[in-house]
Amino acid sequence: MTPAMRAAKAAGITIKAHEYSHDPANTNYGLEAAQALNLDPVRVFKTLLVALNGDQRQLAVGIVPVTGQLDLKAMASACKVKKVEMAEPKNAERATGYIVGGISPLGQKKRLPTVLDESALSYESIYVSGGKRGLDIEIAPNDLLKVCGAHTAAIGRAA
Repeated sequence: MTPAMRAAKAAGITIKAHEYSHDPANTNYGLEAAQALNLDPVRVFKTLLVALNGDQRQLAVGIVPVTGQLDLKAMASACKVKKVEMAEPKNAERATGYIVGGISPLGQKKRLPTVLDESALSYESIYVSGGKRGLDIEIAPNDLLKVCGAHTAAIGRAA
């Protein structure tokens, strides 16, 4: 059981775990999950970390559909800062306790400010990383917001 699954259980949130065989050569983790699990990719979300105002020690989490990208200006606005930039992978791993490609928004080492793209609210459930490559968890968007202390905003944009 991953920290993400333990966090959901501790919060009394119902999730469904979906495992698949991860291809180590594939670095497009979210689309790989959608394809392996035969899911509509717009319901599969990736967890991205950003540095606030260029400070790699102050991070926030953006959760967006794997079919698009994180809009950095919208994310900065949602975080009420002037700008954000993508966090360095090593800093993201250190802050969350997960490895890139398996970073879950749930069960991170330290609770970071978290923003879920508002498109998630269109679905009864969405899929996010379960805390390791080859594992996604299905969760209701409102439950994800609750367990992560997150809020929603329009932070995604088409690829």
